[in-house]
Amino acid sequence: MKITVVGAGAVGASCAEYIAIKNFASEVVLLDIKEGYAEGKAMDLMQTASLNGFDTKITGSTNDYSKTANSNICVITSGIPRKPGMTREELIGINAGIVKTVSSNLIEHSPNTIIIVVSNPMDTMTYLVHKTTGLPKNRIIGMGGALDSARFKYRLAEALGAPISDVDGMVIGGHSDKGMVPLTRLATRNSVPVSEFISEERLNQVMQDTKVGGATLTGLLGTSAWYAPGAAVSGMAQAIACDTKKIFPCSTLLNGEFGLSDLCIGVPVVLGKDGIEKIVEINLSDAEKAHLTASAEGVSKTNGLLEL
Repeated sequence: MKITVVGAGAVGASCAEYIAIKNFASEVVLLDIKEGYAEGKAMDLMQTASLNGFDTKITGSTNDYSKTANSNICVITSGIPRKPGMTREELIGINAGIVKTVSSNLIEHSPNTIIIVVSNPMDTMTYLVHKTTGLPKNRIIGMGGALDSARFKYRLAEALGAPISDVDGMVIGGHSDKGMVPLTRLATRNSVPVSEFISEERLNQVMQDTKVGGATLTGLLGTSAWYAPGAAVSGMAQAIACDTKKIFPCSTLLNGEFGLSDLCIGVPVVLGKDGIEKIVEINLSDAEKAHLTASAEGVSKTNGLLEL
């Protein structure tokens, strides 16, 4: 199992670290355009191998895509990160060119790879990869929903005063502050609806805190978060590598599912060795459908800014 991570910044390095620590890949290749940067990160991470007990080989490369050849999974994190006050949508002009070039180079050396897109605006970048590469839809996956759901569960556990292992919940919709649709109705604490434990007002606060989760961290850190995004990618990659058939909310190309077409947006999917093996069409309430439709309209508007 060979996995390439393009972009050796904070997010990319975290992806490589968590993948290596879980020990399900034989090799991780870190690639970056900055001279020596990926090599340095790879060396630093390899010096943790004996301490963290993993055997995954991590190598770095400065823009040499031949080193990525025959990767089973490729993760695209490259692009400029959000700055305070900047929306994900404002990144589109710069990051679209980067993602298009990166995905083309990856597929040239790994034509059978599965691509996980992290670069923002993530739903639109995932759509761009679909439109420009010709890969089957099951092999192009956007990361956002897995991260947003982790943030949702963090806020739920906080509100419940419960261990996070007791909490389950999912966020669908676009990976943006306005586009997220936290499914509070379906959220549970050890199979019991969370509405049994906290008020509707507190649950609404959880929803709002989840939707601005990324912006909150950007304000605190001065840049985008990296630990949770890296962990989200590693979880998805492990489900693919180990063929676990685990359900994640991921950005995927819809062709009529949930009444939506010709866009990528976060919905529940089954991940396995073939990438997205099934889109799970859960029953949504009228309000949830309306929120998802509004979110899709926002994503489609951003897609319209692409120069395809």
